[in-house]
Amino acid sequence: MSILSNFLSEQGFVVLDGGLATELEARGENLADPLWSAKILLSEPEKIGDVHYAYFFAGADVAITASYQATFPGLRAAGLTTQQAEEAIRRSVAVAVEARERFWSDARNRSSRLRPLVAASVGPYGAFLHDGSEYRGAYRVSRGELKAFHADRLAVLNDTGADLIACETIPSLLEAEVLTELLSETQTKEAWISFSCKDDAHISDGAHFSDAIRVAAQAEQVVAAGVNCTAPQFVNALLDQARAVTDKPLVAYPNSGEQYNAVTCDWRSSMEIGMVEGAASGWRDRGALLIGGCCRTTPATIRGIRAALSGAPAHSESS
Repeated sequence: MSILSNFLSEQGFVVLDGGLATELEARGENLADPLWSAKILLSEPEKIGDVHYAYFFAGADVAITASYQATFPGLRAAGLTTQQAEEAIRRSVAVAVEARERFWSDARNRSSRLRPLVAASVGPYGAFLHDGSEYRGAYRVSRGELKAFHADRLAVLNDTGADLIACETIPSLLEAEVLTELLSETQTKEAWISFSCKDDAHISDGAHFSDAIRVAAQAEQVVAAGVNCTAPQFVNALLDQARAVTDKPLVAYPNSGEQYNAVTCDWRSSMEIGMVEGAASGWRDRGALLIGGCCRTTPATIRGIRAALSGAPAHSESS
């Protein structure tokens, strides 16, 4: 039985959280750093825990950890030893678990919700490069180099209290192949794999999205596959293509619709902002059972998604 089974049988969907870095920045944190949100793991991890709690409170069934950009080479480049880097990666899970337990300790939350999960984030090689490569996938590294890059962090995250692994914003078909190999070879926790896409038919490196989904879904450990950190207007077509090649639950957590500029390291406004909440029910109808938001989405976004999926009105409560 999958770790997601209770959610899918009892409520019919799983609400993922929203933008971690977005919310940290909204709370005054400066993330202009190669480590991005992982920078806060080293200095004020409790602030990450507070964001996880805010997303649980808003309706998220899953918190995705701050390990997206916490990699061994990246942390060592920041001056940490290998042991300190491992401790930081483990800390990303620990703060999310603590936030979940804090949320779950309130009997009011237990009366109306299923106990939330923690997904350990595995970001792409491009996130480590900190140059926007997760939206291009043009790494110029070998299969062996990619495998070595992912293997150590995946091994550490598999040995934590995380409930499952989130391989997310994957822009490269080769990288997807490497990740499915590692998930199969190491018998890891269950996982999902989601891709960054440049349009309504291709992942960021130009490979067909349907081919990427086939690769992701072939691993037994992969219990869902789909798209994230992609403009929401592309999601309908992408989900239709995914449903044509796999019966596994699909994942959809796009960004707000704004466009990221890798040169200036900022986001440019778009008319698509606010589309995520309104589109959530339609995505579920297309087979997406894990739905949330990525960059530039907020707890308000997640509150709206949960309301849309459950048929309840959204309340603007504060944590």
